[in-house]
Amino acid sequence: MSNVYKTYHINKIKVINMPKSKYKLREKFLVFGQPDIRGEEINEVIATLKSKWIGAGPRVKIFEEEFAKYVNAKKAIAVNSCTAALDLCLIASGIKPGDEIITTPMTFSATANVICHIGAKPVFVDVDYDTMNISPKNIEKAITKKTKAIIPVHMAGYPCDMDKIMEIAKKHNLIIIEDAAHAVGSIYKGKKIGSLGPLACFSFYPNKNITTIEGGIVTTQDEELAERIRMLSNHGLSHDSWKRFSDKLVEGYDTIEPGFNYRMSDVQAAIGMHHLRRYEKENLKRREEIAKRYDGAFKDLPLETPKMPTGNSRSSRYLYILRLDLNKLNLDRSKFRQEMFSRNIGTGIHYTALHLHTLYKEKYGYKEGDFPVAEDISKRTVSIPLSSALTEDDVNDVINAVIDVCNKFRK
Repeated sequence: MSNVYKTYHINKIKVINMPKSKYKLREKFLVFGQPDIRGEEINEVIATLKSKWIGAGPRVKIFEEEFAKYVNAKKAIAVNSCTAALDLCLIASGIKPGDEIITTPMTFSATANVICHIGAKPVFVDVDYDTMNISPKNIEKAITKKTKAIIPVHMAGYPCDMDKIMEIAKKHNLIIIEDAAHAVGSIYKGKKIGSLGPLACFSFYPNKNITTIEGGIVTTQDEELAERIRMLSNHGLSHDSWKRFSDKLVEGYDTIEPGFNYRMSDVQAAIGMHHLRRYEKENLKRREEIAKRYDGAFKDLPLETPKMPTGNSRSSRYLYILRLDLNKLNLDRSKFRQEMFSRNIGTGIHYTALHLHTLYKEKYGYKEGDFPVAEDISKRTVSIPLSSALTEDDVNDVINAVIDVCNKFRK
């Protein structure tokens, strides 16, 4: 563990002394959410740099085409983050200041922040206990004359109940923009997330199942909508930079509307291309193997392990989230994380419900007690390392640390 990383984490989490037990301390700190970077993508990045075309160019096009094919969408537009993808979808869908957008409080702040940026209001509704996903029955109750869209989030890769959500949207003439940041490879009733509704937004942040370091993508079945999103992502220009400056001469360009610099680069796409190509057979398979190891190892501990979809649906296994049974443990979530840290295991929190954050309390008047299911989840969840980059020793170390902490603090 580097000095910088160690100093940062010591400042964030109080390190405690290891208890005297048979537990064997791991030597190196296991970083939570580490990416699985291999030789193929490293060589592709080098080839990209040598090609002299490192901006949005031919590799971005290849990555878009292959990703669209993977999720069975007509079009995919690569951008520099999932946040950018969500922002573009809201603008392209005609969302205006004063509109209301229904979403979940159990998500990263970016989901609601983009709603704020456009001048609309994020309307949170409570979630389902088992899946941690937005509850369709709560969506229906929250609809007003100002409601224009729903942003369901496929939490930890578990697909939302899209049939019911799409039925509600059709009934009330609402737009659906799926936040699929966790859901590369997730399947809902036999269909890949990204092929169900009009718009879906994916993330390729470093800890995601597929990474481009920073990056995102929009998938859609609407070709006209795809072209507008592409234009908006490229300053609102009539031609992208690859068309303007490559060896195929294009005469001039025009600014159609004020857009953004939300493009993905070829260097980023070079990584994503290879992650995508080995994803199903290697990366996703490995994540499933690790998750099943965890399921078996933790079944008798005072905590809950993730529920999985049934039938022909599938989770991407983006996160492995433990829910601590605080009635059977003599510690809270913070103490659990401290104990894991002292055993050199990194953990995460997914998430503190958004309505409890200062911005949403002060700006929109949300308060504790508004969404009890989300709040209960917020207090008890801890994410443990889950990555195709984990070795068998890494997995064993995580399992042994969780068991050791639970046994030490079991009531």
